[in-house]
Order: sequence, then structure tokens, then C-alpha cells
Amino acid sequence: MQRVFGRAAAGFVLAVLCGATALAATPDDAPAPRRIVSLNACADQYLIALADRAQVAALTQFARDPDLSFYAREARAYPFTQGQAEAVLALKPDLVIASPYRRAESLALLKGRVRILEVKPARSFKDVVRQTRQIAAAVGRPARGEALVREMQARVDAAGRRPASGVAAHYERAGFVTGPGSLMDDLMQRAGLENLARRMNRGAIGRVSLEEIVYARPDFLVLDAETHAGQDEAGLSLDHPALARAVPPARRLLVPKALTVCGGPSYPAALERLQAEADRARAAAPPRR
Repeated sequence: MQRVFGRAAAGFVLAVLCGATALAATPDDAPAPRRIVSLNACADQYLIALADRAQVAALTQFARDPDLSFYAREARAYPFTQGQAEAVLALKPDLVIASPYRRAESLALLKGRVRILEVKPARSFKDVVRQTRQIAAAVGRPARGEALVREMQARVDAAGRRPASGVAAHYERAGFVTGPGSLMDDLMQRAGLENLARRMNRGAIGRVSLEEIVYARPDFLVLDAETHAGQDEAGLSLDHPALARAVPPARRLLVPKALTVCGGPSYPAALERLQAEADRARAAAPPRR
């Protein structure tokens, strides 16, 4: 049970902490790195999308997990590490992409011995575009970065913005919600959904009790799976009869976690899925407000 909960909690934290808005400066004339190691699950996406396969020495252990990785199938062709500094150094990388919020002990051992790019959270599609260009430049593939930006921008433009209609909560196991300053909040705004966490003055990540959700009665719940029954104690609130009465199944918007854990190539697919789910739910059960 603890292992299941820990895995789910790791996914939720990744959804808020992964992505990038800034990277360490890279000299314009720096040669393309030949051995890149990722210690950031969101950087995994970019390395698969932008770098040559031969450039990538290792991805993270999350890269092959279909519940957490947009490119889980493609990642099977890549080696991975558990992130220990010794294992990373044994790969003789000339670039390590990491998160400043994780693996502090490993980073401390790596700093000064290998070039490190620390990746910070993406909070909007604008951040995703910036990140694409920065990582593409860092791996020596700027043209691929521009091509990816054009592809993502075309899909986001085609999706457009829905007019505001309905209040929603991105409600996770153990009562976690995502609020202002998160990528999910950006996606919800584009889907025309008012984020309940904003009304409740929660931060980018917070906890809301079952009683608070039932009392607030949002029009919709954004969930990452259709059912959580019997998994563990952390998922029991999602199957509670009181929650089912407050927000019935027709008002549940199902968006796989692998689409929303990270900002990056998955962003257009996440937006398209959330908008489609919101459109379906509005047609079946119009917002109460």
C-alpha cells in the first residue's frame, strides 16, 4: 500500500515541479553534448523528442512508466538510471539535466565534475515554448526545437480557448488539488474551467478535505483515472458516496496523468483531451452556475 501511494504521490509532485522556465546559460559556440543524462522526468520527454538517440546516455527510471511518461513506449529503447551520483558519473556524461527540487545529495556530488542544467517548473504554454527552445539549444538541435514549437503552437491555436463555463477541481488521491501557478491551472483556463483551488486560495499544490469538496460542489472534477476503488487508503475519498452525489460520474473529466505530469511535447494532447472531456460533460450535464 505504501509503495502504491508513494508512486502516486511522486507522480503528483512531478506534475507540479517538473517542466522548465529557465536553464543555465549555454555558450553559443559550445559543441553539442555527446553523452546526456537526465535526472528530471520532464527532461526525458525533451531528450526523446529533440536529441539524437546516440546522444542520450540515460533517462530517469520514470521514463518507461506509462502512468507517468508521455513517451513511455519510446523510452524502452533508452537506458535509465535510478539517479545515484555514482551511477551517473560512471556513464561519463558531458551534460546532466536535473531538477533543483530533487536529488539534492546527488547534485551536490555532481557539481563541479560535470555540466549541469537545472530545470525549473513550467506554469504555462509560454513556458513550454521557452523550454523547448532552450533545451533544443542545449542539446545542439535548435532546428528541431523550432519544428516542435511550430507543431505544438499549431495544435494549441487550433484548440483555442473555450469561454468560461463551470467550476472544476483537479482532485487527486489523498485530497491534493492543483491551483494557481501550475500547468494544470493553465490548461483549465484554456478549457474554460474556473479552478476551484483559486476560489479557495490554495497554492500551486495543496490539500482539500472531502468535506470541503462536497460543500463546494464544483461543476466538474478533473481526474487522472476512471476508478480508484480498492487501490489503497489514499484513493478512498475519490470513491466516496458523498463525492459521487456532489459530482456524479457524468461530471468527471478523465485526463491521463501521463499527459499532465510535465509541460512539454505532451501539452497539446493534454489540452485537447481536457477540452474534449469538458465539452462532453457540459453537453451531458450543463454547469449548475
